[in-house]
Amino acid sequence: MYTMVEQAAAGKATGDILVLAHGAGAPADAPFMNTLAGFIAAEGVTTVRFEFPYMQKRREDGKKRPPDRQAVLLDGFSEIIDHLVADAGENARLFIGGKSMGGRMATLLAASPDCSEAVRAVVCFGYPFHPPGKPEKVRTGHFDQLRCLLFIAQGSRDPFGRRDEFAGGLPGGDKVTIHWLEGGNHDLKPLAKQKLETDALIHQAAVEAVRFMAQVSADG
Repeated sequence: MYTMVEQAAAGKATGDILVLAHGAGAPADAPFMNTLAGFIAAEGVTTVRFEFPYMQKRREDGKKRPPDRQAVLLDGFSEIIDHLVADAGENARLFIGGKSMGGRMATLLAASPDCSEAVRAVVCFGYPFHPPGKPEKVRTGHFDQLRCLLFIAQGSRDPFGRRDEFAGGLPGGDKVTIHWLEGGNHDLKPLAKQKLETDALIHQAAVEAVRFMAQVSADG
C-alpha cells in the first residue's frame, strides 16, 4: 500500500492522527491533498495518506482507471486502519476521512459494525451527497447507522451538495456537523469576486476540522 505521512509541526502535536483518502480522480499527492494535509499538520495533527488499488496501478503504468468496486475500496481503507492501530495501539486517537469519494468511503466504514473501535470520528472534505445534477440520487442513507460523529467541510456552491439544498435539515441528525465554506466549489476554490487567496478556504476547512477533532478527543 502506497502511503505518505506528515508529522505534526514541532511543539504543536496533539496526538491525533487523521487518515486522508483521496477522491475518485486524483492521487494521494494531488495539489488539493498536499495543501490540505500541510495545513492540518501545521495545526498539530499527523496526517496519513494512502492510495486505493486502482490509483496505485495508475501510478505504475500511467493509465487512468475508474475506481475499484466499493468492497475493494473499503478493504484497502480498513487495511490502513488496522496497520495504524497495530502500530500505535488501541489508545491511538485515530480519525478517518478524505476528499469526496475517499470521505464517503470513510463514512461507510464508520457505519459498519466491523469498523475498528479505535476510530474516534470521521472528517470529510467535499462530501459527494449526490452526483452533480442528480440530487435525487442521495448518498446519505447510511448516515443514521454512523457509529461516531461526522464532520463535513463543504463549499456552499459544491455541485455534489450545495448549501441551499439542505434548507429542510441535514441528514444524519445530531451526529453530523457541516461547516459551510462560503463560495467554495468541490475543490474549495472561492469565487474570484471574493478576492481570497486560492487556498484560503482549504485552510479554513483544515482549521475547523482540527478544532472538531480536538473537541472529540477532549470529550473522550
